[in-house]
Amino acid sequence: MLTQTTTRVLEPSDLDAALAVLDREPVANAFVASRVQIAGLDPWRLGGEMWGWYEDGMLRSLCYAGANLVPICATPRAVRGFADRARRAGRRCSSIVGPAEPTAQLWRLLEPSWGPARDIRTHQPLMVADRLPDAVTPDPLVRRVRKDEMETIMPACVAMFTEEVGVSPMAGDGGLLYQARVAELVGSGRSFARLDQDGQVVFKAEIGAATAHACQIQGVWVAPEHRGRGVAAPGMAAVLRYALADVAPVVSLYVNDFNTAARATYRRVGFQEVGAFMSVLF
Repeated sequence: MLTQTTTRVLEPSDLDAALAVLDREPVANAFVASRVQIAGLDPWRLGGEMWGWYEDGMLRSLCYAGANLVPICATPRAVRGFADRARRAGRRCSSIVGPAEPTAQLWRLLEPSWGPARDIRTHQPLMVADRLPDAVTPDPLVRRVRKDEMETIMPACVAMFTEEVGVSPMAGDGGLLYQARVAELVGSGRSFARLDQDGQVVFKAEIGAATAHACQIQGVWVAPEHRGRGVAAPGMAAVLRYALADVAPVVSLYVNDFNTAARATYRRVGFQEVGAFMSVLF
């Protein structure tokens, strides 16, 4: 048995212990939990390593180290352990993202060797809803995107990603990984959109992560020419209806604190702030 404190890369046999940690905060951990439930802890299938922090032989905290570095239920001592391992490994991720407090601590420890960051978003409200709003009628024209509509939805997805992150997802590998992710969401019935009479995307959003406890909406986007016309709230209400009916009893999202219009829309649809995330983008 492990004693005192240590970090190590988890193995497939550690799956039950890792899921127990993830279940402690099902909303905040939905993104990583959904991946682990599908792929287990095999690094190749998971798309990265899962680091574990042990105290007195018990697994207390996790850190997902893949395209993102994500601290999970991380105590201050665990964050220091994860930072030490991350420094030794060198930066391989495109972002650090997670609950604001441990993410901020992790970045303070890594910034001297990993900095500077391209962008730092220190406060991204985490919002949840568990029922449909009384004051907003779901848009009846929002529906699941069909598999034969990939060419229709991709430009909107690329535009959303570029606006949100500040770089195009088509850079590097030509967008192969991003297109595969969009195709995965479309194929699983978790991509939603409203199209106009010419077949152009007016509104779109995806349910990007899903567990039995919670799911997470991502990629919310309204075409520029339709912004300010009351499209977003009914569209979000429609996606919320699908999510609650078909996916999970609690629906979450996180949003940049400076995006006041989006935050107002989400509140109107019934989302309430329950915490905050932080993102460090490279």
